[in-house]
Amino acid sequence: MIMLMTREGKGVREVGRFLNRSPSTVSRETDRGMKSGDGYDATLAGEQAACPRIKPRKALKLVVGGELFGVVVGHLKKKWSPEQIAGTLKGMHPDQPSERVSHETIYHTLYAMPRGELRRELIACLRWSRDKRRSKTRAPDGRGHIAEMQSIHLRPPEVEDRLIPGHWEADLIKGAMNRSSVGTLVERTTLMVVLAKMPDGTAQSALDGFSEALSAIPRELRKTFTYDQGREMSKHAQLTERTGVAVCFCDPHSPWQRGLNENTNGLLRQYLPKGADLSVYTQEQLDEIAWSLNTRPRKSLGFRSPVAVYSELLLNMELAKTATKH
Repeated sequence: MIMLMTREGKGVREVGRFLNRSPSTVSRETDRGMKSGDGYDATLAGEQAACPRIKPRKALKLVVGGELFGVVVGHLKKKWSPEQIAGTLKGMHPDQPSERVSHETIYHTLYAMPRGELRRELIACLRWSRDKRRSKTRAPDGRGHIAEMQSIHLRPPEVEDRLIPGHWEADLIKGAMNRSSVGTLVERTTLMVVLAKMPDGTAQSALDGFSEALSAIPRELRKTFTYDQGREMSKHAQLTERTGVAVCFCDPHSPWQRGLNENTNGLLRQYLPKGADLSVYTQEQLDEIAWSLNTRPRKSLGFRSPVAVYSELLLNMELAKTATKH
């Protein structure tokens, strides 16, 4: 209508009244330079208006099928999180923005992909969100009282700072019907993960499994062991006798007091899914799973891996011993 009315000699105010638009809106449109020999050309204006919709102003950095996308996919299949991938790429290419990508871009690209096998495969590599939070109003704890347990509030203050190594958080991951279990331990300073195979979730199995796992750790790195008030830890005094580690117990219904271990258990569910029979995993297979986690870059470690930080710690301990001898 703008084209027809202007070619009939109508002014912008008359055109604006007819179209129920401001005269300035009509004037800006006719002044954009989209004119042919006969004046304003509606076809040319439509083509120009469609260009920004077809071609984005900024080229996408992460394109499905591109070289950078292949790098991201490779890390996703190793079960790295988008944040771990982004942090590692930033460290590898600090001066090459085109070779790195943010974790938000990774998430956006994955979820914007068309539905299909590739999308399902890649999203399955991500860590799924947890179940809905339970109500804070719960029935009284019916698990009973563990004799002679030491509260987490009596734990040395140095534990909270996570500067001195040797303080561990632990838990059990239960399998199908609670008939199989895997003990999980994580060191608070280095984030080093250790897994212990257990035939079941009884107190004796927890004692034997955790004792064997802790005994393989240097004595200097066995200071405290923080657990919830599960009955499987009723033999904590014997665990202390065997390993020399002081066992501390969290308050009831306070998983945040073992937040690092809770987070680690969530990561482990990518390998040991809920409802699975955990008894089929050998200790060697559990060690491989722990190694996979321990070689991932972690944000809180400056995107270094736990095994790198732990190895450096052991090396420094050996150097200190050698210096003391001489």
